[in-house]
Amino acid sequence: MPELNDQIDGWFTGRIPGDWFTSSPQITTDRDEILVMGTLAAPELPGDASGETKRAAYDGRIDSFRENTREARMRIAEEAETLFRRKVSWGARCGEAGKLFTHLSVPIMTRLRVQERTVLDTLVDAGVARTRSDALAWCVRLIASKEDEWLRDLRKAFEEVEKVRSKGPAIV
Repeated sequence: MPELNDQIDGWFTGRIPGDWFTSSPQITTDRDEILVMGTLAAPELPGDASGETKRAAYDGRIDSFRENTREARMRIAEEAETLFRRKVSWGARCGEAGKLFTHLSVPIMTRLRVQERTVLDTLVDAGVARTRSDALAWCVRLIASKEDEWLRDLRKAFEEVEKVRSKGPAIV
């Protein structure tokens, strides 16, 4: 999988026009989706611009990019979906703002015991989430935000395991 991720990163870096983003796009992949997230140049603003003015300008820059690149992004996504057999999603960041334009919401089956379901039901009853599904997604986002460094270390360790595994005997 690390080799495929490197191939995906390289392909998008080479395929995306060089003037779209201020640096190489961040490519996030899983079994279902490739998310391409790029950083846009911030608009020029007066030094005394308020936070609301900045936010509106950043949002406007992202919205403009989304509309102006729609056809080209769709062509690139179609090519990538054929090549890598995964859906392609797009997003952009500008200043403090960030938006996902398209992205998948994939159903994931899970089995939970009563104690775990009670946690989800408590979140629903308290109005934190509308459904158990929303509550579970909220829990995943919370863990991701609180344990980002640990998750990065875990992914890095897994990549090393995959490298060693790929050098081992072929499984028939």
